[in-house]
Amino acid sequence: MPTLNQYINEVTIPGTREFANKAAGLNDCIDLTLGQSDFAPPASVKSAMIQAIQDNQLRYTHNRGLIALRTAIAHTLKEKFNVDYHPETEIIVTNGGSEAIDAVFRTIINPGDEVILPSPCYLGYEPIIKLLGAKVVLVDTSKTQLVPTPEAIKAAITDKTKAVLFNYPTNPTGKTLTYQQIKGLAAMLKDEDIFIVTDEIYSENVYDAPHHSFLEFQELRDKLFVINGLSKSHAITGARVGYVVSNAELITHVTSVHLYNAICVATPSQYGAIEAFKDSDTVKIMNKAYIERRDYLFDKLTELGLPVEKPQGAFYIFPDISAYNSSSYQFATDLLERERLAVVPGSAFSKFGEGHIRLSFASSMEELKEAMVRLERFLKEYK
Repeated sequence: MPTLNQYINEVTIPGTREFANKAAGLNDCIDLTLGQSDFAPPASVKSAMIQAIQDNQLRYTHNRGLIALRTAIAHTLKEKFNVDYHPETEIIVTNGGSEAIDAVFRTIINPGDEVILPSPCYLGYEPIIKLLGAKVVLVDTSKTQLVPTPEAIKAAITDKTKAVLFNYPTNPTGKTLTYQQIKGLAAMLKDEDIFIVTDEIYSENVYDAPHHSFLEFQELRDKLFVINGLSKSHAITGARVGYVVSNAELITHVTSVHLYNAICVATPSQYGAIEAFKDSDTVKIMNKAYIERRDYLFDKLTELGLPVEKPQGAFYIFPDISAYNSSSYQFATDLLERERLAVVPGSAFSKFGEGHIRLSFASSMEELKEAMVRLERFLKEYK
């Protein structure tokens, strides 16, 4: 047999999909694994996609995406963060945030480089980095309320560090960064010769304070990539619309990776995304429901005696179950088998997530209430 990529054996099925797949084969299962909203996409977005098909808009677009869509993104950035990014040269539309992450890393990483990941972290980053022959350097945030500090990031930087990646609001913890916390990180990083990548895919799903971005710090502009998209904010995960914002030179190189990998994003999806940027009501309606669900789960988990930080964004909560089992994988497996309740083991989100489980509150309140009945019953009997 011909030789495979030498790093391929380090890539496995992620814990989210593993437990979602197990749940799919069980009757009467409550599935709290995936970050996929139970809300329907906005009617205007669906109509725009349908109209695009009826108008035969099924040909390639510009590799970076429709200029109308990139203009809408630039307008949103100006409105939210008072920054100017040129829609023609400094923004590229990608197949969701996932392709954006892949394209950015393939643009900047060489074999032997190091990439810093504050952890627990989203399980999609590490495999891409490893496939490129680079090393992942995890920074434990458990002692700093699940928030990375300038001191911890600084201590992890070596002469091999190529980039640091921040994801906030964070999957799996729901924690986010305040303006002052970003300012502290920016002050330290501006003098470091490394790239800064921020995944802000949950930026619209924030609950206690407005979202702030590394985009607001102009001193980082020459080495900053900001990744975002519409999958979470408008419940269109399957439409696959993400984007990258950076300076013109860096976007030129990301475009080179993107065009050989994907050419462009599906044209009807891009027309739908243009409409999504005109719609703010959907986000407000969803966030109101998410806050209600978050507060319910936080209160119930606390009542059950599980230590947990209240999420400030995204739609995940990350309780500590280590008092019941030091193996979160075994805990999640037993919970699924005994109570037909599917969650994701914290170990899927790096070794610093061990001892926790992730529950998604993108599900309905009815499902969440039944989930808590099952979890409470499970904990009473579990040894």
